Amino acid sequence: MVVIDGIVMGPQHCAYDNCSNTLVNHRGGVFCDVHNQEFGARCCVCDCQNQKIDNTQACNEHQEMWHKYNLEHSSDYLNGARRMLCKPAENPPWNKTKEDRSHYFSASRYYCVETICAPCGAVIAWTKFVKSESTTNILKFLEDVFPDEELRPDYICIDKACKLLQTAVANGSWVDWFKSSRFVVDGYHYTNHCSDDYLCRKWCNPAPQDGSAPNLVYIAQDKNAFNTQACEQLNSWLGGFESIMKHMTPSNFNWFIHSMIFYHTQQVIKRQNSQNFSIISEYFEHDDDVVEEASEIIGVGNMVWEHIVEEA
Repeated sequence: MVVIDGIVMGPQHCAYDNCSNTLVNHRGGVFCDVHNQEFGARCCVCDCQNQKIDNTQACNEHQEMWHKYNLEHSSDYLNGARRMLCKPAENPPWNKTKEDRSHYFSASRYYCVETICAPCGAVIAWTKFVKSESTTNILKFLEDVFPDEELRPDYICIDKACKLLQTAVANGSWVDWFKSSRFVVDGYHYTNHCSDDYLCRKWCNPAPQDGSAPNLVYIAQDKNAFNTQACEQLNSWLGGFESIMKHMTPSNFNWFIHSMIFYHTQQVIKRQNSQNFSIISEYFEHDDDVVEEASEIIGVGNMVWEHIVEEA
């Protein structure tokens, strides 16, 4: 089983439509090198051909729009109304989408960081999504990480598994995924899914009580056999670094988040080895040979991991 989820954060990139290139200037710049040469001296209001006034991003005609933008993005405004009303995941009417964009006064930002974790918490892969955490992007991410059928997990746990299944059926990719994997909703979000959604209840149930998926649930104890909140727990930890990561360049952002995920996985593996040794010691407390052999195996595993860390 693998668990997949995303956290809404990311570095800035070029403001021009459908361009995710790196900014030529990360201190107030809005365009990449290509579009900066094309629009650098022009007014940043869409479809305006006038030259912008010095120390502003707008021409004389659009100075009112520029001043309004500065007011809405001032520290006082950000600490008040925008913090309360801005909810990217819910898309309320007051949140402007990229399709509604009327100017290029500020650079765009990657929508989210998507991670794939094992139930133990070890991170398998991560990526950034430019515009949205759509089911199409998620399927493409899964196909890139698991290109071979024999390497694909038996279960893929995600909060929108039923929508992911619908998309896979619609675009035809389900023919390949059906041979190896099954999409299930994580236990936390499953309670909020519609009770009359037959597709979700039949095919994406994380803990079916009819015995159809005995590997997913301890029926006698009425609880999930796997931690389906591994990505949520990772995202809660990564979210603590958002205040410093949002000011980074894309290359620094990639390096930092990759290093932190690598460190997180390192700690998870060490914790797992320690727990495994404790279980073996308790179970075979009267068999010193077994305990000694287990200690040697875990010790070799730790040495290999330390070597990987040094090489990285």
